[in-house]
Amino acid sequence: MANRPRGYGMSAAVAAKIGAKRDPEQEAEAQAWIEAIVGEPFSHPGDYAESLKDGIMICKLANKLTPGSVKKINTNKGQSFKLRENIEQFQKFAKNYGVPEVDVFQVVDLFEKGNISQFTQCIFAVGRLTGTKPGYTGPSLGPKQAQENVRDWTDEQLAQQKAMREGEVSLQYGSNKGASQAGQNFGLGRQINYDDPTNKNE
Repeated sequence: MANRPRGYGMSAAVAAKIGAKRDPEQEAEAQAWIEAIVGEPFSHPGDYAESLKDGIMICKLANKLTPGSVKKINTNKGQSFKLRENIEQFQKFAKNYGVPEVDVFQVVDLFEKGNISQFTQCIFAVGRLTGTKPGYTGPSLGPKQAQENVRDWTDEQLAQQKAMREGEVSLQYGSNKGASQAGQNFGLGRQINYDDPTNKNE
């Protein structure tokens, strides 16, 4: 599978389109981040995808971020199915770490270099999440992950908010602190008194 011939026709066009989506700057940033955390340089300097396709480096990354998340890293590069298992183990780690399903790549995206940009997107998703993990003091990657702003309201504050809402409702209905529209005759018909000049009994 790893040595299959290059695609042609439609498959070649699709592969070229996917390849065009790759961002060298993002890949360089991701590489620097992975190397900093793992503490090792890439095995193929200057070739981002080739250095990562066996899954060894990313399994080491997973174990640095969550110790023990990958029980065994397969290093026998003569067994393709074992190297694919490395990638599958990283996928499992990424999902458990909190990466959304939409950001998780497929095995072929990395192992066969089918969609390296999708793999890089997953690495950036992992990088954003590191900032939300307690005790993490390592380097960051990409923009910081937004965190939920949970507010704890006291009973007094909740009571004040309720009173304010009730006051707004009373204003909408035309009264405020006892004031009303009682006694006003808006909308009443105008009274007309008509004197008949032919009425001689007056």
